[in-house]
Amino acid sequence: MILVDASGMPLAVHTTSASPAEVKLVQDTLDASFGFDFPKRLIGDKAYDSDGLDADLAEIGIEMIAPNRRNRKQKTQDGRPLRRYKQRWRVKRTIAWLQSFRRVRTRDEYKAQHFLGFVQLACILILLRRIFG
Repeated sequence: MILVDASGMPLAVHTTSASPAEVKLVQDTLDASFGFDFPKRLIGDKAYDSDGLDADLAEIGIEMIAPNRRNRKQKTQDGRPLRRYKQRWRVKRTIAWLQSFRRVRTRDEYKAQHFLGFVQLACILILLRRIFG
């Protein structure tokens, strides 16, 4: 899981197994931030469409923007906030930047802590390249 700002700079990274649902990992990712304040809005895909997540994020002052799942009975998003959903390409671009680091792309590490360390190092290098590059 990765959290980026409006320009695609990494703000938080969290690694875990692939089995838990993405909705359950949002708070852990926010807690793993690199010391920045929480964003005002989070943009996610349909996997983040959850009333519980919306309520939890509203308590800390974050608006969740995610398209409604197909089987949702009551629609929670209208067209206005979903225009911001088009900005998800910046997250995909940041993931592509991370893929340029071989140790992150192939995951040769046996321990999850080592892999997380390499991902965080790659995020630091991305930040430094964007600032000084």
